Formats: sequence, structure tokens, C-alpha cells
Amino acid sequence: MKKLYMVGLVLILLFVVAMVAYGAWLNKSGENQIAERMESRTIPLQGAKAQMRDMHPKLFLETINLYSEDMADAVALIDGRIEQIFVSKNSNVARGQVIFTLVNEEIALKIQQADSSIAKAEAQLANAKNNYARYTRLRERDATSIEKFDEAEAAYFASEAALKEAQTVKQQLLVQSSRQDVTAPIDGEILILYKQQGAYVQAGTPLALVGNFSRLFFSLPVEDKDAQRLSIGDRAELSFTNSQILRKAYDTDYAAGNRGDAENFPVYVKEIMPSLNEPASLRKVVFEVDNRVKLLEQQAYNGAVLTSAQTRKLLTVPLAAMTDSNHSSVFVINAEDKLERRKVRTGADDGNYIEIISGLSEGERVVTSAAEGLENGMKVTMTLMEEAGK
Repeated sequence: MKKLYMVGLVLILLFVVAMVAYGAWLNKSGENQIAERMESRTIPLQGAKAQMRDMHPKLFLETINLYSEDMADAVALIDGRIEQIFVSKNSNVARGQVIFTLVNEEIALKIQQADSSIAKAEAQLANAKNNYARYTRLRERDATSIEKFDEAEAAYFASEAALKEAQTVKQQLLVQSSRQDVTAPIDGEILILYKQQGAYVQAGTPLALVGNFSRLFFSLPVEDKDAQRLSIGDRAELSFTNSQILRKAYDTDYAAGNRGDAENFPVYVKEIMPSLNEPASLRKVVFEVDNRVKLLEQQAYNGAVLTSAQTRKLLTVPLAAMTDSNHSSVFVINAEDKLERRKVRTGADDGNYIEIISGLSEGERVVTSAAEGLENGMKVTMTLMEEAGK
């Protein structure tokens, strides 16, 4: 009995060992099969070839600050009460045009007093002149003393000086009187009227803001490598990603011919500082905006886009190929159809394609699918964007 028990125990142990060994063999075989399948597995991806394309590069700007070189206040040059206003808000004015009339009653009274002083000085001069002429004749006949002649001569010259002084005072008063007309300091339009008719103002008080927004300007810091591609007079178009921001701070009228929120504005490179022939790592580029439609104003705008008017033939790939926000790497498909992460140097883009300055050659294939989860060495199959679009 005991012998049978031992035999049964041995058989059970042998069965257990066999099962364990079989399980280990199955596990190893499965791992090998999985490894073989993973090795032979290919991931389907979309991609594109690096190609030479004609581009109109775009520059996306978070904010630009537009400013005008032609804005000035019309200022009262004398104290006075505003008698009449000849313009209204949005009026177009020319430099030197009368836009306000002031009244200073003291000036008129002082001019009358100056006229009286001139008349009195003229009478005194006429009398002194006659007296001087009489003493001159007497002196020629030696019929009067030198002292009396000198007195008559001095009185004549003093009367002449008194008349000139009275005339100068009147001229000064006439200048003040002319300043009762307040004129536009520049060509432009009335943006703000600070004062209303009947208000009393002192000399130096701004009465109206006049601005000419036909030309506006903004500037950008640009790295030398990018600035070297620019020239004075280069053209571009300015647009905005959010057209609803085109609202007028000064409530000025739109000029005829504008398209409102859909307007694109011609832009020109006005100045590059320092000039391109001087060494610098960073340059300031000043742009001039053609705003004759009078839609833009002197203020900050968000979501600006500069689109170059010049066509450039550049080596490009789709923006979707970039694997990082700095646009510095892509996944390339090598000759073995395996992934290779590649560092690249990029330049301008147009919102769809981006320039490749270095790191890729024409014809190389890049991945445009989402890069999440991709690693070097993965085997892939690729459908080119050009083929997918057929």
C-alpha cells in the first residue's frame, strides 16, 4: 500500500513538472512570436516630400503698435473766449486753415491806445522836425548858439524814436490780434475737439487734436539673418486674424473704397537700423502702412499677419511635419522605411508650408501625421500627401 502511494506521488510530481515546463515553453514561444510580429509590423503614416515651392512668406505677430508721425494739437496762443468754431469732428483740414476764432477785447482797446500814441508821436515829430530845420538855418547864419541847436537836434531824434516805439507796440498788438485765429498745425482731420464755443481759454490751451492717419508706422526687432533678406521699399500686406478688432478709437469716418473688416493694407519697408552694411546681430525694421482708407488708427492691434508681396522659391515641407513648437525637428523616412528624427533649421512660412534652411534635402520624405508615440527605428509605410490628393 505504501508502495502504491509513493508511485502515485511520483507520477503527480512528474505531471506538475511537465506542466510547468510546457507553460514555460509556451510563454517563451509566445514572446518570440510577439517579438517577430513587432519586428515585422509596419505603422501606416502620412507624409510629404521636401520640395522647392513658390512662397509668399508670412509673419504672424502677436501685437503691433501703430503710430503716426503727423499728429498735433491746435493750441490757443493768446487768452480769449472762443467766439466761433469752423470745423466739426472728422473734418478734413489743411495746414494754416482757421478752425477757431477767439476774442480778446483788451487787444482791441490796446490797439486804439496804440493808434492814439502813434498820432501823438507823429505830431511831436512834425513839430520837432520843423524846429530842428529852423535851428539848422539859424546855425548856418551863426544866429543861434550851439547849445540850442543841439537841443533841437536831440529833440528831433527823440521824437523819431518815440514814433518808432509806438509803431512797434501796435505791430506787436496786431500780431496778438492775428492770434485770435487758431489754425490747423498740419494737414489731416479733426480727431478731437477739446473745447466748445463760448469757453474761455488761456494761452497754451489745446483746442483740437489734428491727425493724419494716411500713413502709419510700426517697427520690429529682426535678427540679422532675416533682415539681410529685406531691402528698403520691399512690399507686403498687413491683415488681421481677428478682423473685429478694427474699431476706430477716434470715431473718424471711413474713406471711400475700403472693405471694412476685410481690408488688407499695403506695407513697405521704410528703414532698417543699423543699415545692412553695418555689423549687428539684431536690427530694427520700420514699416510704413498705407492707410488711405483711414480704417486704422494710432493704437495697438493684436493678431497681425504680414504677407510678403515678393514670391520666393524655397525648399519647404508642410508645417504639419514639425514635431515641436520651435519648428526645429521632423521625422524623416529613410531608405529602409524606418523613422529617423532629424534636427532642421527653418525660416519663413506661409501658414501651410515652412522653409527648410538646413537639415533636409529635396525629395526626402517627412512624416506629417501626429508625431505622438513615434520613435526612431520604427518601420512605417507612408502615403504621400501628393498621392492622397489625387
